[in-house]
Amino acid sequence: MATPIGKLNRRLRHLEGISLRNLTLSRPVKSLQTKTIDDESLPNAFRTHAKSLALREKKLEHSRSSSDLHSSPKSRQILGGSTQNEDSDTDVKHTRPPRSKIRRRSTLNWTSATPQIRQKKMEEVAASRLADTWFSVHCEGMAEPVYVSEMVEKTMNPDFRFFDLNTYGPWVTRRDELTIKFWARTEATNRYTPILELRVHLRSLQFIGKSLESFRHPLPQNCVLLHLSDGIYTSFTDLPLDEPVLAISTGPKNAHSVQATSTFDELMRLSNLDDCIQDALATREKLTSQISALLAQQKDESQVIQSAAHSQDSLALTNRAVSTMQKQIRAARGRRSELQDSLRARREAIRTGTISQEKSRSHLHSARTNLASHISLHRETRSGMNGQIRRICEDLLQVYPIEPIPQKTLSFTIRGVPLPNATSPSLEPATTAAALGHVAHVTQLLSLYLSAALPYPISPCGSFSTIYDPISVSLQSEAARTFPLYPKGVVTYRFEYGVFLLNSDIELLMSKQGIRIVDLRHTLPNLKYLLTVLTSEQGDLPGRKRGRPQLSSDFGEEGERNLFLDKRKMKDGNGALAGWAMNGKKPTSRIQSPLGREIGHLIDEF
Repeated sequence: MATPIGKLNRRLRHLEGISLRNLTLSRPVKSLQTKTIDDESLPNAFRTHAKSLALREKKLEHSRSSSDLHSSPKSRQILGGSTQNEDSDTDVKHTRPPRSKIRRRSTLNWTSATPQIRQKKMEEVAASRLADTWFSVHCEGMAEPVYVSEMVEKTMNPDFRFFDLNTYGPWVTRRDELTIKFWARTEATNRYTPILELRVHLRSLQFIGKSLESFRHPLPQNCVLLHLSDGIYTSFTDLPLDEPVLAISTGPKNAHSVQATSTFDELMRLSNLDDCIQDALATREKLTSQISALLAQQKDESQVIQSAAHSQDSLALTNRAVSTMQKQIRAARGRRSELQDSLRARREAIRTGTISQEKSRSHLHSARTNLASHISLHRETRSGMNGQIRRICEDLLQVYPIEPIPQKTLSFTIRGVPLPNATSPSLEPATTAAALGHVAHVTQLLSLYLSAALPYPISPCGSFSTIYDPISVSLQSEAARTFPLYPKGVVTYRFEYGVFLLNSDIELLMSKQGIRIVDLRHTLPNLKYLLTVLTSEQGDLPGRKRGRPQLSSDFGEEGERNLFLDKRKMKDGNGALAGWAMNGKKPTSRIQSPLGREIGHLIDEF
């Protein structure tokens, strides 16, 4: 909170900013006799004994009626430039003009105007009042201004930035008088013109308040506000008047008049005050000399104290530096130990690697020789596997022949049973179920021979084959995941979805062999295409391998006996082979047929 400044202590150092309110560029036109002309209304009226006597002798006169709109003859003579004497004014008879000639001036000249004209008039009035303003601060005895403000554009109440005059030194800051000059420019003028020059004495300022929000009275035109450190001040008496008022005494001037001066008591008080000031100055000089002598005597001691303090500071700084370096040395030693351990471990690893590298080099020649033999053996094994797969596929084509139907494009039969590429209502359900059972069996066998796991496992059971969907998330129970490959007695969409899963398995087998499928719905054409590609290699077919597989010693006699019994069970025909395909479940029928015997031979070779 700012400390209040005394009236006698106001200086330029306390001045922080200047503002201007109610900017007026033109002098107002005063109407005649708008109010009673009285010098007492002037703020700086000159009072004399003659004026006081005249005021006491003045009689009260009644004012004229407000209905008389004409001015007095005297005022008409003044306006008209008449040269008659004042004595002739009293002889003029005051006559009231007839009522028919009286006419009041209309003040509603914008009543019938359009909104555009009103808007234009308002803009012209606002433009005539707005101006670009700046000011300068001058001090007596200085040719250049002390401070020049920035320009504030288009406003009637400019607020300028605050400033600090302490940078100009005591020659300026200790003054209590200044001169402020305001300059303005409107849209009609192209250059700045001085509008106000005000000489302000800081002791004669009137306090307004801490802020303008608390001041409720109207401010005069071109009112200058001075922002001091303790509030806002202005000078109502120092404002320039529209017309200068000169106080002239009418009485004769007495050259030998006695003028009042100071009394004897006042002169004695001034003398005593002067003596006190001289004593204070002498005491100050004496104290200054004594202090200087004491400082000179204690100069050596003060230097020793200062050097001791400096030495202590240097010692503390050195100790801190030593402790810091010791910590860094300990950290460097620890790091060195870690690096030495790492180097020893690396040397040991290099030695071990060198030994193992020497051993590898000794076996490298034999490994290269064995590599060539292993590569040739791998090629022979691969060619043998491909030949066996080719022979097995030839046997599958003999067991399950897939033949085209004459005069029908992309229509085939499997073992003489036709299977359409799409659901045909004219075909018997039993025929479709039998054909799909053959296709499921062939697909299951091909997945085993080609070592390709099917994404949708198949359970080949002849005309009642099924397929399992372990992938779909929407299916919850095991029964819902099993789809039939026969159309009779089941929901149509489950049968169609089962056929779609079977075709997806065939597509997977074709992709494993690098074959591109044309249409997923062509079941028998895709299967025929796959078997044709698998049997398309040139050369003689390899012979069947006789005998049972060689079992390892750890397999045991019991394992060999169980394998032999399982093979005997699987030789019992179609039902036995279907049961083997259903994870080893016991078949429900034993059919002795040439097809069963052929499949038994295939199982022996597999």
